[in-house]
Amino acid sequence: MFQQIPARTGLRRGFPTLSLGLCAATLLTAIVSGPTVLAQVAASTTPTTDSTTPTVSESEIIVRGDEFPSAYGAPGGLSRSRFSPITNGYVLPNGAVFAALIYEGDFAKGDPPDHMLTQEIEVGLPYRFGVAIENSLEFFNGESANKSFSVEARWALADWDKIPLNPTLFAEYKFGTGPIIHEEGPPPPPEEAAAEEGEGPPDQPDAYEFRLLLSEEIAKTVEWSFNAFLENEILGDRGREWGFAQSIQTPLFLPHERLKAGLEMQYKNFTVKDTRGDPMHSFGVGPSIAYKPSARARFDVAALFGVTKDSPDVQVFGVFSYVFGGGGGEEAGGEAPASTRNR
Repeated sequence: MFQQIPARTGLRRGFPTLSLGLCAATLLTAIVSGPTVLAQVAASTTPTTDSTTPTVSESEIIVRGDEFPSAYGAPGGLSRSRFSPITNGYVLPNGAVFAALIYEGDFAKGDPPDHMLTQEIEVGLPYRFGVAIENSLEFFNGESANKSFSVEARWALADWDKIPLNPTLFAEYKFGTGPIIHEEGPPPPPEEAAAEEGEGPPDQPDAYEFRLLLSEEIAKTVEWSFNAFLENEILGDRGREWGFAQSIQTPLFLPHERLKAGLEMQYKNFTVKDTRGDPMHSFGVGPSIAYKPSARARFDVAALFGVTKDSPDVQVFGVFSYVFGGGGGEEAGGEAPASTRNR
């Protein structure tokens, strides 16, 4: 969930065109940047004193694709629990354990910043399943509270590239674990606020969420992920949030896809029980960068700039993650990553 600004005016004119144009421009730039570097080094042995002995040649193939273990044939970048700071991709390899510390900061002019810190652990299971737990803490205006504890499940419908866009289903249930220290929607009516004043802040309600995860590798050098989501609170003001997020990334400079750059965008439509016909629209777009100091550790940073009046001015995301186990190739449940096949 995210910080909302009380203003509830509509979308700024032209923001869908702007966002799609930015995404298309980044995709085009990534495609023309060229395929992953592949070098072949040929070494010839020197003939022996017997001139009739044929010359023997050997070829060594050097692959500079992602070194992360593949999940069911998927590229390494899409075989992690998180593809980018705001999107999930495919699934983990069987037996892999993903651990992450996730930061989200919402900054809006005239309001204190809202900080969220989430701890996540996910385990890859056979048959393209995965399960995860998360715990989130919120810090706002000098107060802090444990916001929620959640359990998640994910299932990819088929091995990689067997179904277009590689659809993956995601379900999550959130248990509210602390008081609400920052309202996400508009402030409550004066009579409700007065009633709550003597009782203290209400507790976080439980909520459930469903997502459809789509992901694809384009031209063997560009990776794309798209998430559509719907979240409903089951108590309190019964907040409802739906929208989409998408990310696109391409490797830069370093071998083994150690450095990637991309573009992120996210749209959210939020209402409560009294504002179903007057939603708050939040849309942000901005750059992201991912750096892997090793094959299994990764730092992700993204900054999304608000396009609508209901958006935070800036949303900053930071993720440090590490994956344990999972093997590689057939051991991970599929063939080698698409970016290294037929090499």
